[in-house]
Amino acid sequence: MTVTILIAEDHCILREGLSQLLAHQPGFRVVGEASNGREAVERTCTLTPTLVIMDVGLPDLNGVEATRRIRQECTPPPKIIALTARADRKTALEMLQAGAWGYVLKDAPFDELLQAIHLVLRGTHYLCPAVADLLLTDFLAGPTDTPGIIASALTSREREVVQLLSEGHSTKEIAVTLHLSPTTVESYRKNIMAKLDLHTVADLTKYAIREGLTNL
Repeated sequence: MTVTILIAEDHCILREGLSQLLAHQPGFRVVGEASNGREAVERTCTLTPTLVIMDVGLPDLNGVEATRRIRQECTPPPKIIALTARADRKTALEMLQAGAWGYVLKDAPFDELLQAIHLVLRGTHYLCPAVADLLLTDFLAGPTDTPGIIASALTSREREVVQLLSEGHSTKEIAVTLHLSPTTVESYRKNIMAKLDLHTVADLTKYAIREGLTNL
């Protein structure tokens, strides 16, 4: 059976190079590419690939939110593997909670990605050694005082608005992207600022970067 793959990656050279490498593997066929999270959701739902390789730091809609949206909206839902430069516990847990089956670092050899793909397609989760070691260390250390590390103060829609604002989109542009009125977007912005006790877009941008909502 042919495994169909969609690659979501905003760096063109990396996306095209990965596409070529995967296309030369027996039984694999790359059916689509996406350069941002919103494209990834739309093309996944349209093309129904077996597997999505998802960059975490995508523009417009980050990889965590795109993964969550794909799991909710696309039928049948594909397996998703995160391919990222972020070797931290928080991002890994967020991707797994969103529905990813694998987590591979971008500096890993191609053979490791292939191993992850084959394991995930068989129904087994895969974590790269560095992240697996972090999670195991935390587990062995016992409960911490930060049980809500993967919980967010914001809703999914609010996180979308924060990402778009931090990436420099205007209220009108966000309204078009999210199919909302400018007034509604402005209400979201005010509510978000109040909820987070922030006062400027610069503060909001710092929050988005710190929380991994954008790769700015």
